[in-house]
Amino acid sequence: MKKKDLSHSITNAASGLTLDQSARQRRYFISMMIRTICFILTVILPSPYRWIALTGALTLPYIAVIAANAGRETIRKDAVFSPKRKRLT
Repeated sequence: MKKKDLSHSITNAASGLTLDQSARQRRYFISMMIRTICFILTVILPSPYRWIALTGALTLPYIAVIAANAGRETIRKDAVFSPKRKRLT
């Protein structure tokens, strides 16, 4: 029985670390700008909408940090090596 030669495609390679970091920094910056806008809207808007803007301003830092740190650690299903195992009989 012949073993199949596995070949790997370069198109499946992950993006470079520099590109990944800049994209994460850009996402974090945009999230913090939205947070700043929420704080400004908290001062400007009337009472019911003020609380929505304040809630957004208080929760966005947590969401932004989670989104910024979820970069290269993400494991895709096709990136994990899982050998086929034979059943023990």
